[in-house]
Amino acid sequence: MNTKSWMRAVCALSFTALAGAQAQAAETNPFFSASTLPYQAPRFDLIKDSDYAPAFERGMADHMREILAIANNKAAPTFENTITALEKSGRLLDRVQETFFGVYQANSNPTLDKVESREAARLSQHADEINLNPRLFARVKALYDARATLNLDPEQAQLLDVYYQQFVHSGAQLSKGDKVKLRAINTKLANLESAYQQKLIAAARDGALVVDSKEALAGLDDGSIAGAAKAAEGRNLAGKWVLPLQNTTQQPSLQGLSNRATRQALFDHSWNRAERGDANDTRSTIAELAQLRAQKAALFGYPNYAAYALYDQMAKTPEAANSFMQKLVPAIAAEQKNEVNLLQDAIHRDGENFSLMPWDWQRYAEQVRREKYALNQDDVKPYFELKTVLTDGVFFAANQLYGLTFKPRTDIPVYHPDVMVFEVFDKDGSQLGLMYFDYFKRDTKSGGAWMSNFVGQSKLLGTKPVIYNVANFAKAAPGQPQLITSDDVTTMFHEFGHALHGLFASQTYPSLSGTSVARDFVEFPSQFNENWAFDPKVLAHYARNYKTGAPMPQDLVAKIKKAARFNQGYALGEIVAASELDMKWHSLAASAPRQDVDKFESEALNSMGLDVTHVPPRYRSTYFLHIWSNGYSAGYYAYLWTEMLDQDAFAWFTQHGGLTRENGQRFRDMILSKGHTMDYGPMFRAFYGKDPEIEPMLAHRGLTTESAN
Repeated sequence: MNTKSWMRAVCALSFTALAGAQAQAAETNPFFSASTLPYQAPRFDLIKDSDYAPAFERGMADHMREILAIANNKAAPTFENTITALEKSGRLLDRVQETFFGVYQANSNPTLDKVESREAARLSQHADEINLNPRLFARVKALYDARATLNLDPEQAQLLDVYYQQFVHSGAQLSKGDKVKLRAINTKLANLESAYQQKLIAAARDGALVVDSKEALAGLDDGSIAGAAKAAEGRNLAGKWVLPLQNTTQQPSLQGLSNRATRQALFDHSWNRAERGDANDTRSTIAELAQLRAQKAALFGYPNYAAYALYDQMAKTPEAANSFMQKLVPAIAAEQKNEVNLLQDAIHRDGENFSLMPWDWQRYAEQVRREKYALNQDDVKPYFELKTVLTDGVFFAANQLYGLTFKPRTDIPVYHPDVMVFEVFDKDGSQLGLMYFDYFKRDTKSGGAWMSNFVGQSKLLGTKPVIYNVANFAKAAPGQPQLITSDDVTTMFHEFGHALHGLFASQTYPSLSGTSVARDFVEFPSQFNENWAFDPKVLAHYARNYKTGAPMPQDLVAKIKKAARFNQGYALGEIVAASELDMKWHSLAASAPRQDVDKFESEALNSMGLDVTHVPPRYRSTYFLHIWSNGYSAGYYAYLWTEMLDQDAFAWFTQHGGLTRENGQRFRDMILSKGHTMDYGPMFRAFYGKDPEIEPMLAHRGLTTESAN
């Protein structure tokens, strides 16, 4: 997210290359000075692909000069000449990193692939040059040791502690020999993570299912079939239809497809996308990543990488995270048995005699939902037109809770024509920040949905947040309404919850600002914001028929609410399975041999106590981008942990009047605006009044606390 770039950077200096690159770019490079656009938004009207590499090189060189000046300062270390100076350093590098990685994940191309491949290792080495500089660490340590006498305010004290801990955790206290080993491991990891991400994008693109007849798509609505034809046209596959893959195991089209052979083919394409024995096979890459991470953890004296990675998380230890997940397993397993029986019965009622398999689940879950709750998703979609959901749903809830207003900005340049930009105003009408929305799937975009910053908030730097939300919704064919699913609606509210965390940032120092928090806390605001998607007042404001403008009928609203807790054994089970798979990969000891990926995954899944035959993990090892390249290694459990936090918080809201400006202000003041200015446990307890508990989370899912204990 929004951590200080050199702390999170995944890049070494070559001054010869630097000189050539800078000479070539001259002073025309738009990154070489701060943007003159509102909020210092990126100059996408000027930025060319060829600008990134020179900007990275000069950015690293400028940053290193600033770092050496701090480290070699002959004056005694003070907070101002060391910590504040570090916070001010690296402005050019921050500009190019924040812009490049935002564009690279959302709209890559072969040129940007080459830039990312080149710069990933160089950024890692650059970070090591800083983190392992003994003079710089000596200054930080001197301040840390004398912190009680420095008269620091609470934010400064927290920042000093964060710096010291991160230096130590980055190897500042290792021996010379171990520092050499660490540098080598970090460089290898950066190269492998970069290679993994590129392979995965290509694997998803190449793994799309191509069908030769429209009949094979029976059961899909006309808009989906038209979209499949459009996708084939974009690949120059005349007379065919293409179902692109989303990042997760299950695929949206599995719900509608009535042809079982097509369902199985689509599932197989998803399940096997990155282990086809071709150039995009990720198995050898992740096996080496897991082994190198374990070896890195061992340098620091940790038994495994999970223990190393969780040192600054709210859970603190893998034991705490695993204990939390295990409390969920009994309730989930019991519900999965019930759901399997319900779906198998539905198959038999359909006149079929096959046994339920993963590619059948979504279709028959939808059939049971229709039968049991009289709810048909096709009846729901006409009430979810994307722009209406955004402006009259997402924005409306933010206005009701926090007083925010939004203004479209068509004058701000974007990196792709699909991107929408809005200026955000606070409750008093003052400028709060800028928001980009990039919702549609394309072959050049990584899978999933995410939020991050092009510009971070900082009083020290005088910057306000420039934030983007990205998703992968199916784009309607030309002339068709842009209707989305109820899951897509939830995704919009989720990512905007992250955006609120960034927009309400109110920190002096960029390293503590906004979403610069632990993984198992950063998903708390986003998951909490999901609760407003189907709040009665919010839903009534945006759920209108795209043809007639009529509000969603109350009987349909009642059906949605009644069905909301259905299929939770699957929904929660696939996340727990993925989370435990992640934790098992990162619990390997350094002495463990390199793993056979398929064997390791099979043994790990079968040891969980869950039904992984019918409910596969949300992400398989080979396409688990979160843990191999997106910073969630040993951290995917965070989505579950923060669901506990979000449901506790929502229970508090419910007990105190729900959707009110007063409640929103309290949540903003005590959670959303705090950044990482204090420890997460005390921060949460101050809002909730006690430690987090799992009961509201299970109740929200319709699961019983008794079976979870």
